[in-house]
Amino acid sequence: MTAYLDYNATAPLRPEAQAAMVEALAEPGNPSSVHGAGRRARRLVEEAREKVAALAGVDPGWVIFTSGGTEANNLALRGLGSGPRLVSAGEHDSVLQAVPQARRLALLPNGQLDLGDLDVALEETPAGALVSVMLANNETGVLQPVEAVAERARAADALVHCDAVQAAGKRALDMAELGVDCMTLSAHKLGGPPGVGALICPETLPLTPLLQGGGQERRRRAGTENLPGIAGFGAAAEAASGDLASFQAVARLRDRLEDEARRIAPDLKVFGAESPRIANTSCLAVAGLAAETQIMALDLAGVAVSAGAACSSGKVQPSHVLTAMGASAAEAASAIRVSFGWQSRDDDVNRFLSAWGDLYRRSQAA
Repeated sequence: MTAYLDYNATAPLRPEAQAAMVEALAEPGNPSSVHGAGRRARRLVEEAREKVAALAGVDPGWVIFTSGGTEANNLALRGLGSGPRLVSAGEHDSVLQAVPQARRLALLPNGQLDLGDLDVALEETPAGALVSVMLANNETGVLQPVEAVAERARAADALVHCDAVQAAGKRALDMAELGVDCMTLSAHKLGGPPGVGALICPETLPLTPLLQGGGQERRRRAGTENLPGIAGFGAAAEAASGDLASFQAVARLRDRLEDEARRIAPDLKVFGAESPRIANTSCLAVAGLAAETQIMALDLAGVAVSAGAACSSGKVQPSHVLTAMGASAAEAASAIRVSFGWQSRDDDVNRFLSAWGDLYRRSQAA
């Protein structure tokens, strides 16, 4: 059995989500139809909307279901206002590529946004800008100073979008406390199905839809709702909310892995370790030990991790996040990401350390 340590890529489906999806698959109705079958389908969508809203601490009417986090990010970055875009250099590609002309805000070596650079950018940018900064980085787990960003943005008459995909279900979310105007969520990062996400956006905030052709999602996202996916999202959100108190226990697994890996490899670097991090994420590097080599060796040993950067068509790309933090080319090329979740156990750490330790020792003997 594989020691699965790649929750930031996708989390295993929670049984509650699977059960909700099976129930929804048995419903033949379209949620937009007015007959009984349609009304039953609509009820499932609205029940899920309430559960996702509760996860984010918002009114259910703010939840716009999408095909995933990528679409939700694109909807926010391309649909909110027409002012300049300011985005953290460490954002997910679905933010960076949605608005390639955006001004990129610098990261500090610890992985957090450089608030001084944000201050300069806001001073030089006309009112009406949109600032996008994620809550927890998907590669390093570093938590961003979102509240401070929102405070500065409000003073400059700018809006704030927050990609909270990697934070949802791992820490409490409250849009009012964060001070942001809209927020992105994704089901499969917290134990729901892939292919469904949400943009949390107040109904009072003007939003231009990306998709035209129907009145679904209060005319903010056209297209027949993915009923089984949405039902699974709602169930996963509810289950993840109930697990928040116990989720912090995965920090013990992460810290143990890092501590013991440092004993094996004194030259190990843990990116973002000096910053507040989400409890489940560790980004590790030993210069000269290629990420691809580590991933393949660990996979053969039954341990699933990923590169420090997202993979595209099977190719490991240099990490723009680590580069923005000032990492050397050798460090960035050797970074792997280990991420825990709701099913992680001590044995997963044991198997990682055994396989990775053997690989490290072989690399030093070569």
